Amino acid sequence: MALDTRELFARLIKCEAGGEGDTGMRAVASVIANRALTNDGEFSRVNNGGDFRAVITQTCQFTCLKEFVGGEYNSQNVYNITPEQIHYDIADWALAGNTDSSVGNSLFFFNPYSPNCPKFFPSDVGVIYNRVGAHCFYAPTNAYLKT
Repeated sequence: MALDTRELFARLIKCEAGGEGDTGMRAVASVIANRALTNDGEFSRVNNGGDFRAVITQTCQFTCLKEFVGGEYNSQNVYNITPEQIHYDIADWALAGNTDSSVGNSLFFFNPYSPNCPKFFPSDVGVIYNRVGAHCFYAPTNAYLKT
């Protein structure tokens, strides 16, 4: 199934943060926008000067883009998700270069399934910036700049 960037982004937003309300979905979309717009580190090489699709489809970044996880079919993937208007609206908002100040320049996020966010993500490339809903958001460190 060929999906254009907007459709893929809307599906990713719903898959990654659909249960987090508008605030959580904007926070997740902001990380993708930050990755697409950064001029530093690994993501600056991946984004080719602002290519959201290249960031979204980068290998091993989002479980929602994997059809199989641990050898098992991942039924919660972007190909099985039908976005609603809110997901398209947030995708459009981020594609226009908008980001939410609640996550600052964060380039990483994850749901720890715990009330606490680890200080670093997953090594020393990101340091905790904020928690929005169930997700922890991490700003890049100097170690990230060397990636």
